Amino acid sequence: MSTADLDKNANEAFPGFIVRKDLSKLVKGNALVPTYVLEYLLGQYCATDDESVIETGVERVQQILHDHYVIRNQATLVRSQIKEKGSHRVIDRITVDLNDKIDQYEATFMNLGLKAVPIDDDYVRKHPKLLVGGVWSIVDVEYQHHEDSRVGPWSVESLKPIQVSSFDFDTYLEGRQGFSVAEWIDLLVQSMGYNPEFFGDREKLLLLTRLIPYCENNYNLIELGPKGTGKSHIFSEFSPHGILISGGEVTLAKLFVNNSNGNLGLVGYWDTIAFDEFAGQTKRSDKSLVDVMKNYLANKSFSRGMDTQSAPASFAFVGNTRRSVPYMLKHTDLFEELPAAYHDSAFIDRLHFYLPGWEVSVLRNELLTDGYGFIVDYFAEMLKHLRTADYAEDYRRYFELDRGVSARDRTAIEKTTSGLLKILFPGHDATKEDIEAILRFAVEGRKRVYNQLIRIDETFEQRRFVYTDSDSSELRAVSTLEERTYPQLTRREAGEGVGPSGDDATAAAEGAALPESAAGADSTRAAGASGASVASITPGSQRVIAENETGLSYHGLFAECLRGAGEIELVDPYIRNFHQVKNVFEFLEMVMQLQEVGDEVAVTLQTAGNEYETDQSNLLEQVRDSFAGTSVNFAYTISDEKSLHARYITTDTGWKITLDRGLDIFQPFNRRDAFNLQNTVQEARRCRAFEVTYLRSTGN
Repeated sequence: MSTADLDKNANEAFPGFIVRKDLSKLVKGNALVPTYVLEYLLGQYCATDDESVIETGVERVQQILHDHYVIRNQATLVRSQIKEKGSHRVIDRITVDLNDKIDQYEATFMNLGLKAVPIDDDYVRKHPKLLVGGVWSIVDVEYQHHEDSRVGPWSVESLKPIQVSSFDFDTYLEGRQGFSVAEWIDLLVQSMGYNPEFFGDREKLLLLTRLIPYCENNYNLIELGPKGTGKSHIFSEFSPHGILISGGEVTLAKLFVNNSNGNLGLVGYWDTIAFDEFAGQTKRSDKSLVDVMKNYLANKSFSRGMDTQSAPASFAFVGNTRRSVPYMLKHTDLFEELPAAYHDSAFIDRLHFYLPGWEVSVLRNELLTDGYGFIVDYFAEMLKHLRTADYAEDYRRYFELDRGVSARDRTAIEKTTSGLLKILFPGHDATKEDIEAILRFAVEGRKRVYNQLIRIDETFEQRRFVYTDSDSSELRAVSTLEERTYPQLTRREAGEGVGPSGDDATAAAEGAALPESAAGADSTRAAGASGASVASITPGSQRVIAENETGLSYHGLFAECLRGAGEIELVDPYIRNFHQVKNVFEFLEMVMQLQEVGDEVAVTLQTAGNEYETDQSNLLEQVRDSFAGTSVNFAYTISDEKSLHARYITTDTGWKITLDRGLDIFQPFNRRDAFNLQNTVQEARRCRAFEVTYLRSTGN
């Protein structure tokens, strides 16, 4: 489905709850308002695909922000306007505290600069989050001078939180039925503000995993990776039910309970609490806070004073890494950047999923969407609606986790599986294949945590992460992408040399030889897991590359088969767009580097005609002209035959390499950045999922 068709279907299926996602940037200007606040307003006036209505609605929202949003450096002017007019409506973040000396709730306005403003008890009872963290609201503020100097002139006349007031789950389920799985994922990715065309299936799933803390009670997520991948955005701007705090700016009293007054902390009022900039080896940490947090992450409860209390809040920890993944795997571990108090096996073992931030693209303009998606607050209400539901039963109909999986591992895997099923299949209508893909993903995320525990704490032993197909009784193992990409650095985690455990003595430990059908997309059946170079390619062998795998290059995949060839034919019907022609150029570069001095090779490309408005012929001519006079004689033909579908490489030395994706094996990256390493080093690029099969004619 094209983006235009997806946008149209979304507007038809969810009328009034869909908005063009680039509009918030258009109207935001200098207003430091969260996205969910802007989209709440846009949803009132721009929830349509009618351009004229959108234009009028944008103007209306801009006017509302101009008239009512309080810019901090203009707060004095706004206060003066309120005094002159007697009352005025403002958009601001309001927090409330109890003044027990006079038995009065008092509001503080973040931007307006007002403090100790009396507010009616009813607002606090209806919206308890006013007491912790604050709530963005539309507020009518009144000014009335009193002769009694003890009585302030300011008061709250009315207050309305900026959020969707109701959510109809049945209508949501009905709308979901009109989308395939792939279309639904793309709609959700667009709702998060991203352009799904630039993300592979695995990366989309990683993005959606960031939402699990919003729909799963007591879910513990950690994401560590490079800067600029949008780790904290989803927790700061996506939902009014989540709060983002700095990793070093929270106290035991603020997070759990204030012993001096008994007030419940953040965990009692927010669905998701995210700790930004959580990484940093030199950061100081409150040991008592860490100890209470460990108990909460494990048992959903915390003890302060004489009482033990529980709460449903999920935790998300996000931070940056400085080192490359192979460096951490060789010298330390994937948690090396955590502060010392948190670089502790007891804390780490309580994490349900390690989201590998290095697999998520650094955000750039083209990765942001101008398509349609859910109004953020509507989507946030859907996630909140599902928090108390348990979808783990869906996977148990088809699969069973191995006995060797511990109770803590099982909980982590089931919570991740349940969360993704809620997001993708809220109607419990996932197929067995869909469920298995999600289950494997969930197991991998927990295994990534456990693999590092083995490195950090010698008391942790190798453990199998295996599940059984209930229909066939077949054991199926799961490995992490790091294990498949860097086997020489992850042998211990993969269970090399570890025998059977538990009651099941028929299956080897994780990483042992299971049937190929059990390995599924995780198998790599040709030599050379990294792909930088392949020691030997055997005719009839196959390579299965997982999505987001790195270390692959045309040289590593093809060089051995192409060396010494005098004629090479490349057949690919989809050499149409710039990046596809650039792939051909890089392939020819590799072939040229294989030639001995004085040798030449003829390379022919067969591709299909271009149905789209791209400059296919001109680009291919430029490539041909570029290699004129070199050791590579390049020619191409453009066929109109619609039957040209297969993708393969053949040589006059008898090799035939079948390519299910042709040369288009790399994820999109920023080709405009002259200093982007991915432009010149293929091994630095993340790959799409693909397969390569090596065949050779008898007698060669």
